Amino acid sequence: MADFSELIQLTEQRISTYGFLSRLYRKEVDEELLAELKKVRFPANTGNAAVDKGYRLIATFLGNVWDNTITELAIDYVRVFIGHGVDAFSAAYPFESVYTSEKRLLMQDARDEVLAIYRAAGLAKKSEWKEGEDHIALEMDYMQVLSQRTIEALQADDEDKAVEQLQLQLTFLNDHLYAWVGMLTTDMKRFAKTDLYQGLAWLTEGFLQTDQEFLSDLLSED
Repeated sequence: MADFSELIQLTEQRISTYGFLSRLYRKEVDEELLAELKKVRFPANTGNAAVDKGYRLIATFLGNVWDNTITELAIDYVRVFIGHGVDAFSAAYPFESVYTSEKRLLMQDARDEVLAIYRAAGLAKKSEWKEGEDHIALEMDYMQVLSQRTIEALQADDEDKAVEQLQLQLTFLNDHLYAWVGMLTTDMKRFAKTDLYQGLAWLTEGFLQTDQEFLSDLLSED
């Protein structure tokens, strides 16, 4: 039986990061999440400058929590991701359709494409989710699912299945997440007033870059 322990560990770390990012994009920070974040020791030297800057900004913010931090973050979440304008340029809307359709509209081709991909993977829409399926949080959830399936294949010593799941991840990154999130994070840096959401922008940008490189390098090996 081949030893895939290192790859399994790396994949578990990727699942954790995708989960962390997905949660921050999904909804506002609440008291429970804030308490958990304050306990986290973020890495300082990952080898990617954007990732390091992102973690540093988030850690700095968490080191200066005050009585109104939850309110401050809720206001910034609305400012960054929801906005108050009447056009498609007044916030960093976390939907692929906005950044890949000519008129920056919701529920366009990108939503239909990712919905078909989720269904092909056997994933059903959760009843509590009311937004479009091309929301960044759901796209990151999909990467977690494929990563978990990769681990299960490796644990079963099914290398072909693992490669298939890794290839699906790289394809999805190239065709979807990596193709539009750079535009989203650029807008996030314009709108965010708190270091947490500034940090989230940098961390997302850097992590997707490193993940794309990791998967590309891994699949190019014999």
